[in-house]
Amino acid sequence: MDIINLKQKVINGYDITITEAKELYYEDLNLLKDSANEIRKHFMKDSFDLCTIINAKSGSCSENCKFCAQSSHYKSDVDTYPLLSDDEIINDAIKQKEQGILRYSIVTSGKKLSDEDVLKEARIIKKLKDICNIEICVSNGLLSYENFKILKEAGATRVHNNLESSESFFSSVCTTHTINDKISTIKAARDAGLEVCSGGIIGLGESYEQRIEMAFKLKELNIKSIPINVLNPIPNTPLGNNDVLSEEEVIRTIAVFRFILKDSFIRLAGGRSLFKDKGEIIFKSGANAAISGDMLTTSGISTKSDLELIKSLNFTPEIISIP
Repeated sequence: MDIINLKQKVINGYDITITEAKELYYEDLNLLKDSANEIRKHFMKDSFDLCTIINAKSGSCSENCKFCAQSSHYKSDVDTYPLLSDDEIINDAIKQKEQGILRYSIVTSGKKLSDEDVLKEARIIKKLKDICNIEICVSNGLLSYENFKILKEAGATRVHNNLESSESFFSSVCTTHTINDKISTIKAARDAGLEVCSGGIIGLGESYEQRIEMAFKLKELNIKSIPINVLNPIPNTPLGNNDVLSEEEVIRTIAVFRFILKDSFIRLAGGRSLFKDKGEIIFKSGANAAISGDMLTTSGISTKSDLELIKSLNFTPEIISIP
């Protein structure tokens, strides 16, 4: 395969095929990552979307996602608590804003946040927007259009809802809801006027072809903010003994995703702390966004370190509206 020619075709507006993406995966690593980075720079310039999350409601989840410590189906060691208080969330958001974070995501465990908790979260968002000029993202499971309208009117601008994996692999990861449930939620959020952030986890046991399948589904859904998590195996979950993906495999995945999703923010999320350079080489391979700070149940990377890294790579953290 002529990567240089394919890269130029993509820069000129060409959409690669699934067959080309699968062939691309095993091409020369340096050429692949450098070409992906050139595509990123052409379409996205040096914009970088940096966000952080708060685990605002933890544990006791009814769903059986095999990677997740918060599932009530497994005996993992995780804190369990209801939706945090107004002050706890607001004070944390203010602290993150002061450290340089521009986007703040309120994440809750469970299949969906209850209607009562949606109203409570909306109240918190309204207070937060009055106090602190920070963009608000919510990740509250399989909410309805009506729920999303309430949160948008309160001041939220983006909804996070991962596909998690490809359609062909999803049932190997979770059986208590379907990928179509996820897609319906994404469409409901869009109908309510919210931006959508959706990606998945690699290293669940899927093939690289199934990762590419997920990328093309995200493209079909026109997702422009795409978090990619690398599985950090958690003891006492069904995937607790999975091997951690090699750095090379992650680089190849991100680079091919950039060829497919040429004008999206590709966001390094959970699992970045597993790698010795904290993802620096992956930011040189097509990625241009990150979740900073701790993840839901695992440690992350400090905002200060991330801002220093982003600056050293000549990225500019900024808020850009997406479809």
